[in-house]
Amino acid sequence: MSDVQPWLRVYDWLPLEEASLSPGYRSWLSECGSMTARCERHCRRFTVHLQREAFIARDELSEELTQLPDCAHYWLREVTLCGDGVPWIQGRTLVPETSLSGEMRTLMSLGTVPLGRFLFSTDTLARDYIQVGVQDETLWARRSRLRLEGKPLLLTELFLADAPMYVETNDFLGCGNV
Repeated sequence: MSDVQPWLRVYDWLPLEEASLSPGYRSWLSECGSMTARCERHCRRFTVHLQREAFIARDELSEELTQLPDCAHYWLREVTLCGDGVPWIQGRTLVPETSLSGEMRTLMSLGTVPLGRFLFSTDTLARDYIQVGVQDETLWARRSRLRLEGKPLLLTELFLADAPMYVETNDFLGCGNV
């Protein structure tokens, strides 16, 4: 049985290029820089609330396994990102245990430090792809397979109703075709 939290269940992931998106949504969902830095421009105080950090077994994952190398265990980090105390993004990071060497070991001790602050401070970060999806026909999500020192991790972000991408685009219910 999958241990994916219900708030991160997205069933139809599409490559970013294939999704029908308004320009405002596309701007947010295709962000290649740090989402942390982008969110920080929309609030006075940006915080990370740690929900869970732990090793999990491969049988606790579902479709996510197709996005990462096969491994017995994965490092899981689930967080809520808040702007001025308001939940904006639910985040989930998965790292194969075999990837946790060198700089990647830092991922296990981030605590309430934003992932983006760490990742974008390195010079070995690369992004393989961005996929987008919709949850409950109202909330956009994206996931990216990133590589640090050539080793993969999967990052999923669900943009909650109060996230600045909806305020900035003024198009909360207009998800279009995913």
